Amino acid sequence: MRSPAVPTPIVVSNVSKRFGSRLAVDDVSFTVEPGRITGFLGPNGAGKTTTLRILLGLCRPTTGSATFGDRTFGELPNPKLTVGAALDSDGFHPARSGRDQLRIQAMAAKIERGRVDEVLELTGLTESARRPVRGYSLGMKQRLSLAECLLGDPPVLVLDEPTNGLDPAGIAWLRDFLRYQADHGKTILLSSHMLNEVSHLVDDVVVIDHGSCLRSGSMASWRGETESAVWVRTPSDVELLALLERTGHRCDVREGGWILVHGLETSEISGLAFEAGVQLTHVEPYSRSLEEMFFDLVGSEQRGFAHA
Repeated sequence: MRSPAVPTPIVVSNVSKRFGSRLAVDDVSFTVEPGRITGFLGPNGAGKTTTLRILLGLCRPTTGSATFGDRTFGELPNPKLTVGAALDSDGFHPARSGRDQLRIQAMAAKIERGRVDEVLELTGLTESARRPVRGYSLGMKQRLSLAECLLGDPPVLVLDEPTNGLDPAGIAWLRDFLRYQADHGKTILLSSHMLNEVSHLVDDVVVIDHGSCLRSGSMASWRGETESAVWVRTPSDVELLALLERTGHRCDVREGGWILVHGLETSEISGLAFEAGVQLTHVEPYSRSLEEMFFDLVGSEQRGFAHA
């Protein structure tokens, strides 16, 4: 029997990568702590995949280091016992069954054969285990990738777009499953463009764009930065805008006659308008989503990727 896994952080320190004259990753640093789920966010071409490939020993950094604890991936004596990684759910032999795919991986890593049935059950694939992978849906392949990650019961999971191909029930299952793993000490790094899903799944967020780390921190800190703001509509928009200008309150005029007033609660804008004799037909509190905070960092031109 294997001894319990030692909690292992992921440490990316001042990593840069050049491909010829192109700087794909520029001095990126962040840490993923044990017992936490960290979302790695970035649009296509941001340098996200290159960073993950460096972390997993598939690509050498030009400068800097990416380690699991104090070891690079290449320095791990049996990587599957430390890191479970899923970068591609299409990397399976189509003619092999799900069980055979896992048996081969277990044999190569000197993992006991009984672990195969355990991870099949953990990922809900027991009934499909004897079917050729060519007949698996994308969601089933994602589950099989996760099962392969778990074979060595590693303390670290690195997952690239793990929600791809999962239906709502599958996403809910993944969320609960990863939370269970984190609560039991695993270090989890997942990349995603599904920003709304990530906001309900992760503890921490790292945002990368154009090869640079724009921000890293806890989701709680992001939510704590949500400003007081209110959506309002009025038949007297000219008067309301003049009132807000006189009282020093910033606002944005949006489509459909909506005005977003910053720095006020609903009761405050209602009272201010009432005292000035300005009628409001709609007052609604505003809360910034993770997507909007993300777009504040990378720019509105990236809005399409959030729902791709």
